[in-house]
Amino acid sequence: MLHDQSDGGDTPLIRKTIARAQEGDVEALHLLYVRYSPDVFRFVKSLVRDHHEAEDITQNVFVKLRFVIGKYEPRDVPFAAWILRVARNAALDHLRSRRAVPVEEVRVRDHEHGRISHERGKDLRQALERLPGEQREILMLRHIAGLSPVEIASALGKTENSIHGLLHRGRMSLQSTLRELGAVPVVATPPSSS
Repeated sequence: MLHDQSDGGDTPLIRKTIARAQEGDVEALHLLYVRYSPDVFRFVKSLVRDHHEAEDITQNVFVKLRFVIGKYEPRDVPFAAWILRVARNAALDHLRSRRAVPVEEVRVRDHEHGRISHERGKDLRQALERLPGEQREILMLRHIAGLSPVEIASALGKTENSIHGLLHRGRMSLQSTLRELGAVPVVATPPSSS
């Protein structure tokens, strides 16, 4: 069945459902939940890497939806991209709050190895903090959350080419900052055949 998606990529049924939800129609909100919650759950799970946390965050996104759906403008982006952006923000907020919880330090048998690993992690965090926010976010979504450039582009409402450009600039900036900190990653070279 073909759907007319000329307005923001949403079908007429979805546009009508969004309009009803923006007027406070609970059934319309439920229909949006049924339609989009599986996509939101998969996306959130790819960020938080925990099934139960992803379920909780997905539920919270749709509870919050009734209060924030009024901010959605169909002409800006398709609803699917917008709801994934809301979900991404909720997942990142969750990850930030989880990181803030003090955790007992893990003891490493090889203290020297542990010290070096700690210093490398500290240097990497410092280098990431120096990146522009957008580059840092995209690098983290790509290399920590494991999202593909296509998934990142969809979630952020950007083109895949712009994501590739931001990834490249972010990696170059990160490498330059690590070099300044004296923490450039070592690349193994093959033994010479002499």
